[in-house]
Amino acid sequence: MEIRDIISPPAVVADLKATSKKQALQELAKRAQEVTGLAERRIFDALLERERLGTTGVGMGIAIPHAKLHELDRLYGLFARLAQPIDFDAIDDAPVDLLFLLLAP
Repeated sequence: MEIRDIISPPAVVADLKATSKKQALQELAKRAQEVTGLAERRIFDALLERERLGTTGVGMGIAIPHAKLHELDRLYGLFARLAQPIDFDAIDDAPVDLLFLLLAP
């Protein structure tokens, strides 16, 4: 599998506007709806559920929010660069400005 099998051009956001972790996840869910065809709310709820288990902020300004959705038929990815870094409860306490969303079946 290659990266182009996971991320298509519409799944890249160069200047995502969000001021909080929750808002960033909402915006990612909205974009993921366009790419996957699943309901935005379903994606958002799955992302929030995963974040409750522990942060997906891996450090050095990067977060990898992810969720399993049985409705999907393949792996989907979205990449976003935030307009302004936000607090994402990252393990190194640094603000996040790069998000790589993964949605798996």
